[in-house]
Amino acid sequence: MSASEPLLLSTDEEVRKRFSEMIEETLSAILRSYSDDSAFSGVDPYTLREEIRSLGFLPEEGKGFEKVLAEVEKDILPHMLRTWSTKYMPHLHSPVLTETICSELIIACFNDSMDSWDQGPAATEMEESMVRGLIDLYGFPQGTADGCFTSGGSQSNISAIIAARDWYCAQRFGWDVKMNGLPPEYTKLRIYTSEISHFSMDKASHILGMGYQAVRKIPVDSKCRVDIRAFERMLEEDVAAGLYPFCAVATFGSTDFGSIDDAASMRELCDRYGMHLHADAAYGSGLIMSRRYRDRISAISLCDSITVDFHKMFLLPISCSAILMRDGERLKCFELHADYLNREEDEEDGYINLVGKSMQTTRRFDALKVFMAFQTRGVDGFGQIIDKAVGNASYLYGMISKDPAFIAPVEPELSSVVFALKDGDEVNKKVRRQLLSEGTVIGQTVKDGRVMLKFTMLNPNLEPEQIDAVVARIKEIGRSLS
Repeated sequence: MSASEPLLLSTDEEVRKRFSEMIEETLSAILRSYSDDSAFSGVDPYTLREEIRSLGFLPEEGKGFEKVLAEVEKDILPHMLRTWSTKYMPHLHSPVLTETICSELIIACFNDSMDSWDQGPAATEMEESMVRGLIDLYGFPQGTADGCFTSGGSQSNISAIIAARDWYCAQRFGWDVKMNGLPPEYTKLRIYTSEISHFSMDKASHILGMGYQAVRKIPVDSKCRVDIRAFERMLEEDVAAGLYPFCAVATFGSTDFGSIDDAASMRELCDRYGMHLHADAAYGSGLIMSRRYRDRISAISLCDSITVDFHKMFLLPISCSAILMRDGERLKCFELHADYLNREEDEEDGYINLVGKSMQTTRRFDALKVFMAFQTRGVDGFGQIIDKAVGNASYLYGMISKDPAFIAPVEPELSSVVFALKDGDEVNKKVRRQLLSEGTVIGQTVKDGRVMLKFTMLNPNLEPEQIDAVVARIKEIGRSLS
C-alpha cells in the first residue's frame, strides 16, 4: 500500500490532508461517471458480468487507492443505477437527498454502533430523541410508546410480529416464549394480511417457526384494499375451527399499487378478538409530511405498531427504517443482558443500551440521516416532495386511463401506477426490456394474471412532460412490436 494513503483517521495533519484528497477524488470520479439523464448504461448482464469478474478478487499486493479508484470509475460507476435520474422508476428505491449523503460520510467516518451507550454516546441519545419525535408524529402516546431504528421495512415488520406473538402467548396462554420456546398451541397461531401485502409477513412466520401456513391472506377489493367482510368471515371461521388469531397487518401503501387498507375497521375486529394490529407503512409513512394527503393515513395511530421506512418516500439512503410500538413493553421480547455489553447497573445509572429493543446487535447510526434531513427540509420541504410524488401519480393515471392503448386497473393513492398496453403480456415484457437497454428503468408486475408495467414515482424532479415522453416511447415500442 502506498505510504501516502492513510490507514486510519488520526490527528496527524498529513493523514487529514490525504483523506480530504481521497474524498475529493472519489466525488470527482462519481461526477465524471455520467453525462446525460439516463438511469442506466443499458449494458446486458453477460457483458457486465464478464467485465466485473475480470477485475479480480484479492491481489497479493495492494494496488493503492488511486489505481483502484480508477478501475472503479472505468468499469463499475458507469453501470451503476442512477437513482436520481427521472428515468428511474421501477421500485420503491429512491434517489437520496444531498444532505443525507453528507450524513453517510459522518456515519462511516466515526463508525459508532447503536448497541451500547459506550459505543455511540451522542448517537444513542440522538436515536432516542428521534424515536420520541416519531412517536409524536404518528400519534402514539409518549408515556407508553417506544421504538428503535432497524435495517428496513422487512426487519421492522418481523420485529412487530415477534413482539405480537410473544405478547399474545403471554396474554392468552400464560406462556413465556422467550424462556420456554413455542407453546403447544403454536401450530394454531394465525396472522392476517392482505393477499397483496409484502412478503416479509411470510418470512416472519417462517422465522417464528409457524411456517407459511400460519399466514392467512385476506382478499382485496377493486381498489386493492383488504376486504373487511372477508376478513371478518375468516376470523369467525378460524376461531370456530379452534385456531388462534393473534395479529393482523394493515398495509399503508401496498408495494405495487400503493393501496391503503381500512385500518379503522381492522382495529374494531382486532379488538373483538384480542389481536395485535400492525401497520406496515414502509411505503405510505411518508404521507405524514403532506398537508394535502396525510388524511389518507390518519388511521395509522389506531394501530399497535408501525413500520416506518425512510429510504422510500422520505428519500434517505439505504438502509433506514424504524419500528414504533404503542406499548413499549412489547419490545422487551428482545431484551437480554450480557456482562460485556449492556450491564444492568449501567442502565440503572442512566446509560441507555439500545440493544435491548432490537433484533440486531451492531447497528449503524441511521438516525443521524433522519435528523439532518428533517432539520434541513422541515415539514414544508418534505410536504412539497411528497405532494409532487403523489401528484405525478395522479397525473399519469389520469392520462393513461383515458388512452385506449392502455389498461389502468387501479387508481393510485400514493406514487405508484400500474398499467399495461392492451397488446398482451409478451409485448409489455419486451417494452420494459427495450426501455432498460435505452437507459430508462420501469417496473413490471402482475395484476389478475396479466403482465403489467409500473411507474414508481418518488423523484421530486420528475415533471409531467418527462412522464409524457416515457409514455410516448412505450406506445412507440409497442406499435413496432405489434
